[in-house]
Amino acid sequence: MRRLIGVGVGPGDPELITVKAIRVLRTADLVLVPVLGRPGEEDRAETGRAEATVRAHVDGAVIRRVAFALNDTGGVTPARAAAWDAAADAVTGAFAAGAGTVAFATLGDPALYSTFSYLAQGVTARDPGVTVETVPGITALQDLAARSGTVLAEGTESLVLLPLTAGPGALAEALAAHDTVVAYKLSAAGPLETVWKALAAAGRLDGAVFGARVGLAGEDIRPAASVEEGERVPYLATLISTGRRGGRGSRLGGKAAAEAAAAGLADGAADPPRGPAGPGDGTACPADETAGPAWRAPGPGDGAAGLARGAVGPAGGAATTARGAPGPGDEAADLASGAAGSAGQAGQVADSRGGSV
Repeated sequence: MRRLIGVGVGPGDPELITVKAIRVLRTADLVLVPVLGRPGEEDRAETGRAEATVRAHVDGAVIRRVAFALNDTGGVTPARAAAWDAAADAVTGAFAAGAGTVAFATLGDPALYSTFSYLAQGVTARDPGVTVETVPGITALQDLAARSGTVLAEGTESLVLLPLTAGPGALAEALAAHDTVVAYKLSAAGPLETVWKALAAAGRLDGAVFGARVGLAGEDIRPAASVEEGERVPYLATLISTGRRGGRGSRLGGKAAAEAAAAGLADGAADPPRGPAGPGDGTACPADETAGPAWRAPGPGDGAAGLARGAVGPAGGAATTARGAPGPGDEAADLASGAAGSAGQAGQVADSRGGSV
């Protein structure tokens, strides 16, 4: 049996990787890690967040770097397609040489803005007999929420995630239609002032949280309103904006909750104070379960994801909205280096965050 497993390795902090992910990576015959560059340039590429996380837990002898042309713009460019093909060839070549399991490490979660989906499509097109599986990972939005003390959703609130490769107009629509809005890849929307203007127009600038290089050296978590005009931020920065809440349980629905909300607003009740999370003290131990169920890579007819909103029930299930086709930086969530600097530098674009930050 030939297995290709996309393994979410978390948002960049080597401690935020699951026990299952570590086990799968350690038992794989080959572990592929993405780097920013073109095929043949792997040895010269900077170490990205996904690679750094893997090397903290796995013997380097089974790790192989694969290049992705993440700095290309304009959709599926020849360089980007060539990189996808080269990575798929590396996987099928490993299987031909006798490997039974090949793991691909992706920052964040393999089902969320990850290069893994493109790799899986290329591999299954070459070898339909390959079983594709995924191991979920902690995402950038979860890490930023935890470190900033932000409650993402309560009760009947909706939650939407979108990349700003969709543009500032998509952000404005999301802010108008949803309670909690999370945006990835902030600099992709153009000048950051356009993002702040959209927040201000919706009356939500003051409560928004900005995060970059979360969990890494140079971590930057602060109120979005404090990011100054003209300030350069990493491509893989994240924004969280929550809607206003009243008193405890005000978003559960029903008459009592409505009265509690009205009372809370009248009293000027604010959200719980936000502060940095304390250090974790649990040590991961080995797990013995198998990787997740088989997953079919999207076929040629699947097309780009449209606007999909999950229904929000009274129990508080958050809706998630996916907008439009992936933008030119979608795979960048697989390769971040965590280095500080401008949004155009390879150290900021190279990732898998985050995961996005």
